Amino acid sequence: MARHTTGGTPACLGDLRALSFVLEALDEGTDAWRAVQVAGHLGGAAGDLTPRLSKLLAEVDFADPSQSMSANALVSALRELGDPAAAPALTGAVVAAVREEQWHSAASALNALASFGPGSAFAPEVVRPLADAEDLHVRAAATEALWELESDAADVVPRLVDLLDTHRQQEAAEILGRIGQDAARALPRLRKMLTAGYEWTRVCAAAALWDIGGDAEARAVVETLLAAWAENDATSNHVLACLSRMGPAARPALPRVREELTLLRRSGRYHSISHDEELQAACRAITARL
Repeated sequence: MARHTTGGTPACLGDLRALSFVLEALDEGTDAWRAVQVAGHLGGAAGDLTPRLSKLLAEVDFADPSQSMSANALVSALRELGDPAAAPALTGAVVAAVREEQWHSAASALNALASFGPGSAFAPEVVRPLADAEDLHVRAAATEALWELESDAADVVPRLVDLLDTHRQQEAAEILGRIGQDAARALPRLRKMLTAGYEWTRVCAAAALWDIGGDAEARAVVETLLAAWAENDATSNHVLACLSRMGPAARPALPRVREELTLLRRSGRYHSISHDEELQAACRAITARL
């Protein structure tokens, strides 16, 4: 009964009453995979869970491709817990995954390290060489980690601008947007991306343009976001997130935002309940402000 409970609703809702069952499953190894799947939801128990998950991650044999799913689940759970104490285990996972050319697992572990920010300050020695990796997934993840760990725009921005000419361009644009005004050298390339054939590329470029260039880019940003939204409703959550950040500059989009609130169907990415509710909340917030 206890082990079966690890995969149930209480743990997924962050209910710490499920903790004893999760710990039992991790310690005994029976149904541990169920416990790993829900452990990330129990952030209030990171002190108990992080050492156990870190130990399991250290035991993964990255030479065995069949273990990649387990590795990625452990990395995901540690990232969700957000405990910087997991950084040594994640760094070890990066090294092991790279050694065995398990690029997806290496990138996932790098993304988790990046989420901890400067608390993982010892990690750049491992991360920096990977910012020049041949695998673009790893290179993008390592570059993001360098930014989060060191906040050195002069080092990171040129790397990200180069990535704008690869299939990791959307990821690069998102990171450039987080950097903000210090990424101004990326503006010309991002403007060119507004004419891309893929609407998701245009949305990512427009959002980055706003976050970097501000009011000077507002007209092109709003036009691009509205066009992408009309073309593909799945972009709506990302579009509304950017419009929310724009404040008064988003006023030209207000008629479309109001229209969204009148629709009787679900919208948002995947038309899921959570994304629709997120979309509706953003629309209401924007209309209230404007």
